[in-house]
Amino acid sequence: MVCSALRRVAHMHVYLVRKASSVSKGHHHHQALGSRPAASEFAARGAPGSVVELLGKSYPQDDYSNLSQKVLSRVGRNLHNQQHHPLWLIKERVKEHFYKQYVGRFGTPMFSVYDDLSPVVTTWQNFDSLLIPPDHPSRKKGDNYYLNGNHMLRAHTSAHQWDLLHAGLDAFLVVGDVYRRDQIDSQHYPVFHQLEGVRLFSKHELFAGIKDGESLQLFEQSSRSAYKQETHTMEATKLIEFDLKQTLIRLVTHIFGDAGAQDQIGWAFGLGLERLAMILYDIPDIRLFWSEDERFLKQFRVSDINQKVKFQPLSKYPAVINDISFWLPSENYTENDFYDLVRTVGGDLVEKVDLIDKFEHPKAASLPIPLLPASSAWLPPICVLLLWVSLFWICHIKRIHTLYDLLCLSGSFNLACF
Repeated sequence: MVCSALRRVAHMHVYLVRKASSVSKGHHHHQALGSRPAASEFAARGAPGSVVELLGKSYPQDDYSNLSQKVLSRVGRNLHNQQHHPLWLIKERVKEHFYKQYVGRFGTPMFSVYDDLSPVVTTWQNFDSLLIPPDHPSRKKGDNYYLNGNHMLRAHTSAHQWDLLHAGLDAFLVVGDVYRRDQIDSQHYPVFHQLEGVRLFSKHELFAGIKDGESLQLFEQSSRSAYKQETHTMEATKLIEFDLKQTLIRLVTHIFGDAGAQDQIGWAFGLGLERLAMILYDIPDIRLFWSEDERFLKQFRVSDINQKVKFQPLSKYPAVINDISFWLPSENYTENDFYDLVRTVGGDLVEKVDLIDKFEHPKAASLPIPLLPASSAWLPPICVLLLWVSLFWICHIKRIHTLYDLLCLSGSFNLACF
């Protein structure tokens, strides 16, 4: 059982030496399930002084850098702009709705669409422009992908709001890939896609048609409450709330059917394209969106973006299950660091990672840990379950064991694999 495995950690040294020997001798296995990660891919953090090239620009690395090659390989794929991809279909349906429902005085679409903005943003754009405090938890290195202390891969499309508003826009949609370090399961992936809408109203636009609207104001100086911010009037807040609700209701009905401006106020909403597509097309696993397998892609080549599509599952191949027991340093560590390592080594073969046990000896504080530096502080050993399932091929045992060995031997974690 798991606890037994944890207690056998004293045998770790012999096990790792044996495994290191077998890997170093060049035992190769069939590569149909994806190329074996290069040694450089294990380094999830750039060494200070080095440089990473991304989208034609160079970014110096520092202590904040935590991008893995696996995540970098996703930058520029722009699934939302690939014609007939399910995410493209969702984006086009949302665009169609806004183009038809919101028309300006001259018959032109009221909303402009920005779907090709660079995912590399400054930390000011991602946080400060949205008034996120310097000590806010959302800035944590363990939750974001940083190129360095000043640049990162955007965690949300809201990172572009300030720039677009200050360019004079008052109605727009932003679509793009966003990046967050997250858990591993069928619903989460380090890269996903958001669509965001923003609309601003002047006093005249908001109160037009309202009885005695000339006397109403957008702003006031009062106290913040559960119903409004301190600078907004209750009348303006309720009208904006109603307009946003109606916008979202019309949008959802259209898609699913029966199945910095000081003199303006406005609303904003954000949608996860993967979440919508998984519901609309019955796609069970978020990894499928990154597939280049023709059996998946051909199901979405439709002549009408509004055509109903029900995903026909590919063969469900049997899973391979491994347990890994290990110690983790007590400082500068988050669970997402381990998830990032698993994704780097196993790629999209890993369907799920679950914590299944944690063992702490009652005298752990006074006992030395075999084979680990006595000068470092360590968290109690834990055991996680890895579920390996390919969406397209049978997971050969030898291939999985090779990746399993690489996971045990890679990175800065002290892994004792049983």
